[in-house]
Amino acid sequence: MEEVIESCYKKAIEAVTKCCTPNGLFASAGPNGYNAIWSRDSVITFLGASLIKNNLFKKTFRQSLITLANHQAEKGQIPNAVDKFSERKPHVDFQTIDSTLWFIIGEYIYKKRYKDSSLFNKHKKNIERGHLWITYQDIGNDFMPEQLPTADWQDAFPHRYGHTINTQALYNKVLILMNRKKESKKLNDAVNGNHDYALWNENYYYPWRWKNHNSYHERGEWFDSLGNLLAIIFDLADKNKTEKILAHIKKEKIDSPYPLKAIYPPIQQGTKDWQDYFLDCEAGIPYHYLNGGIWTYIGGFYVLALLKAKKFKEAEYQLEQLAKANLQTPIFSEWLNGQTGIPGVSASGSEEGNQAWNAGVYILAYESIKNKKVLI
Repeated sequence: MEEVIESCYKKAIEAVTKCCTPNGLFASAGPNGYNAIWSRDSVITFLGASLIKNNLFKKTFRQSLITLANHQAEKGQIPNAVDKFSERKPHVDFQTIDSTLWFIIGEYIYKKRYKDSSLFNKHKKNIERGHLWITYQDIGNDFMPEQLPTADWQDAFPHRYGHTINTQALYNKVLILMNRKKESKKLNDAVNGNHDYALWNENYYYPWRWKNHNSYHERGEWFDSLGNLLAIIFDLADKNKTEKILAHIKKEKIDSPYPLKAIYPPIQQGTKDWQDYFLDCEAGIPYHYLNGGIWTYIGGFYVLALLKAKKFKEAEYQLEQLAKANLQTPIFSEWLNGQTGIPGVSASGSEEGNQAWNAGVYILAYESIKNKKVLI
């Protein structure tokens, strides 16, 4: 057990190193990898990689934030990706809400981890403009930002809109970091309240919810793993809700064969959540890609949620499972089949392995286990 965990830790550092460039962090290494600077991939990776001593990744973390800030939209939105470093047509991609939230979180993490306020002070207006842009997404005036379909990391799947748990959890973390306690309280009340736009559903949070039309409801009922885990880690879920979410994961075996399936159950063709455009990506096949496939960076957040619930033995076990998943060939594969646990192969470059956020969150989970507390 110890040997597998330690080996994966060393390999994780190597994987992140391979993704470092003078322009910032590429989402994955290799000639067919994701050779652009993504806001979410960069910050999620550095949640863990910035824990490595000797400032090994400080320069790349800093440059990632600079690259993103330099391409901020006039109205405050942070790019989803700055794609100017490959043979593809150079462009800056937006169309997301979580990229701005992750950027703000990244600025605070960088300042805290390196005890260096210089970049934060330089980007203070960028942070303020980003936060202001997020507040303008609250079109329901209900303290919960709304979003358009596929406007976060699940960019091609599934079709979700309105209030999503992933965005609310990220926004709550932003409000906490910015010391906006009253706004965080209002957000918590809205997400967890007893009304027709709240997101709690007995045992877990709805993945998304919008309007009710008498007996008809615009909402998803499948389990969004990342959104629910971030709700635990970023203080939207209280102790009782945390226990129910973690129990649901165990009951439905969402953490098997490795942690963790992105959604559960997979969306099948012909069901109410199905959209025909799903066939245009790997998610069109159940247990592939986002459609119930295993994403080990989410598994890292699962370890953190278990730690927060003080389930130390289970957290250690899941870290070992995570190490085994990541050490398969190709190492730190983008995703694994949700039934077999075998690394998936797609046109996205997953065959290259060395996905930065899988490696970075493994480092975060490893270091958090070592310290017996969530290090965010």
